Amino acid sequence: LVTLFPRLTGRVPLFESRGGTRVEDLALQNIQARLRMVVAYMLAQLLPWTRHKRNHKQEAKGKMKKGAGNKAGGWLLVLSTANVDEALRGYMTKYDCSSGDLNPIGAISKTDLKRFLEWGSVSLGYRTLGAIAAAKPSAELRPSKGEGEGEQLDEVEMGMTYEELGVFGRLRKLSKCGPVSMFEALLRKWPWHPAETVATKVKRFFTFYAINRHKMTTVTPACHAEDYSPDDNRYDQRQILYRASWPWQFRRIDERAKQVQQARDKQQQQQKRKRQEEMGGTSKRKVTS
Repeated sequence: LVTLFPRLTGRVPLFESRGGTRVEDLALQNIQARLRMVVAYMLAQLLPWTRHKRNHKQEAKGKMKKGAGNKAGGWLLVLSTANVDEALRGYMTKYDCSSGDLNPIGAISKTDLKRFLEWGSVSLGYRTLGAIAAAKPSAELRPSKGEGEGEQLDEVEMGMTYEELGVFGRLRKLSKCGPVSMFEALLRKWPWHPAETVATKVKRFFTFYAINRHKMTTVTPACHAEDYSPDDNRYDQRQILYRASWPWQFRRIDERAKQVQQARDKQQQQQKRKRQEEMGGTSKRKVTS
């Protein structure tokens, strides 16, 4: 596929770390991602055929009961692998390994999946699961060795953590929050963050949510296990086309962030003056005594 494009256009796409643009980089990543689905379906259809041929050979050699070789056939189901947080953020390629016949983890959050792997490692004795849980989540679609080629990490590329995605998902679905109401809710939930930081996180989430919402129309069926699943076909039916710039909402968030930060700064200054006055009064009393 990569060699086909230069034949058609005379141009050779490169990864960003090797001199290419962001557009080229994403295209090359998506080719690999979609090939995973193609290979999975090829194996699902052809593996039963190989078993069928093998059974007939065994039957011919007298190692299998006559007629038993005809029982093998059909095809296998393809299990896909995207979780509910990746779907919510749209951090997946359409028709990649997130596509299949059934997704056993499609409505489970990343944090719950990690806890399950850790439990399986300790309680069931599958130590490999612990190593998987400890590994940093990565799409592994970009070169990661060589000068200028850093490690590709999910949370770095998404600009948010999986834990934050769980919070965004519950506010969006369960609390029915849009951008402005989510910002207001997170100001109370995350008081340690500056208002501008909260505003940036909310705007980033809703930007990518709007851009990628269309992917939910083709999401693989999954057993619902999270209340905030974004599955558009069966559980979370809503519009799929949004203005990704959210002009009114984002402008209102910026206004509120400025107001909140000014109020916080003023409160901090008042508290600082109060402490200074209290310290000054204490010093005077000591001198008088």
